[in-house]
Amino acid sequence: MSDTPPGPKGEPLFGSSRRYARDPFSFISALEETYDDVARFDMGPMETYMVTDPTDIERILVSEADAYRKPDFQNDALGDLLGDGLLLSEGETWERQRELANPAFRMSRLMGMADRVTGHAESMVDGWESGQTVDAEGAMARVTLNVILDLMMGVELSDSRVRTVQDQLDPLGRRFEPDPLRFAMPDWVPMPGDEEFESAVAELDSVLDDVVAARRGDDGVRGVSTVLDAPAEDENPPMDFLSVLLRAQDRGEQSAEMLRDEMMTMLLAGHDTTALTLTYTWFLLSEHPEAERRVQEEVDEVVGNERPSMDHVREFEYLDWVIDEAMRLYPPVFTIFREPTEPVELGGYRVDAGSTLMLPQWGVHRSARYWDDPESFDPERFGPDRRDDRPRFAFFPFGGGPRHCIGKHLSLLEAKLIVATVVSEYELDFQGETPLELMPSLTMHPRQTMEMELVER
Repeated sequence: MSDTPPGPKGEPLFGSSRRYARDPFSFISALEETYDDVARFDMGPMETYMVTDPTDIERILVSEADAYRKPDFQNDALGDLLGDGLLLSEGETWERQRELANPAFRMSRLMGMADRVTGHAESMVDGWESGQTVDAEGAMARVTLNVILDLMMGVELSDSRVRTVQDQLDPLGRRFEPDPLRFAMPDWVPMPGDEEFESAVAELDSVLDDVVAARRGDDGVRGVSTVLDAPAEDENPPMDFLSVLLRAQDRGEQSAEMLRDEMMTMLLAGHDTTALTLTYTWFLLSEHPEAERRVQEEVDEVVGNERPSMDHVREFEYLDWVIDEAMRLYPPVFTIFREPTEPVELGGYRVDAGSTLMLPQWGVHRSARYWDDPESFDPERFGPDRRDDRPRFAFFPFGGGPRHCIGKHLSLLEAKLIVATVVSEYELDFQGETPLELMPSLTMHPRQTMEMELVER
């Protein structure tokens, strides 16, 4: 077994971080194309191994998941933002919080929420007019934010409070764009953008404080209203995530800080990835009219003159493939990280405990080793005849194993219901330039405004 995988030679101090920061997507693609299953490079002082073999990725995330953890480097500014919530916590804390969260995300519960998701989509569409130009990314972020507030927190925010949340997303996102100076400097060194980031976190904390106060019965909270009816004595208690956490807090099992961390994680991670999946879906349909026509025909046939519902979601096929293909080409989470807690062997190489492992959805989803004509938009590649020929972890938009995204089923349900609701009324025609310029942060956003013209069907 060789000790050192091949990889690019970096610069002193910075390693490959300046090249990565300029364009992480082309950097990941170049490494995937040039090297085999494992490539080594330095991200500033941090020794990093990029793993692109689906079998090794499955080992890391699933079969040998206990031998890996999330790296400590994710707990600086990200820790300030999300704290010890589900996304970052480890060990017993994560296990306890995941067990608490599971009932809120069970498919049996979500099936009963489909009408409420459709209702939020209908409210969005009711405010549209044919010929109007909308920012599709902004619209999708608002509707998915409203869904997560309703289904997981049991509240509705006023339009002004929703705008307050959305206004904080840009300074938060800029803080996590790759910066070679941040890679090279200790966490305590002040950097440009830190004050804006801290201010944005404080604003979101204020919103969450008001959400909790409203759910605790304070009727004087501005811009926050509850959407849950108090259950009768013989009825089961509400199972939205915030209700579950509040009951745990009443039992002394949840501190105020733990509740805050879970709510912040839910607020941000709970809507952003779904909004991006929808944004890229609209873009790809606009660029591929034949696929758009097939989605319209399927929705017309399955839904007809009814409201999109759980029964209809079960019947969609081509729409499922389109959403999967959007997440393949434009995975909202474009890479995830792990570190081994003991020495491991990957791709025939020894990797020491504490090394950083990069598992890039962007590189694997677009690899010619696993996908025919990988740069093309081809939803039918997710049909059963072709899907069975690929390794399982050639496609992993939601991660995998015990740490897979807890919101996977909600995200897909939302996406299908929102697309079906919109498609019943409008086409969205992209008005911007192509190819898209992508912006790396915690998730992958388009750099340009995603302006789309509404064309009534």
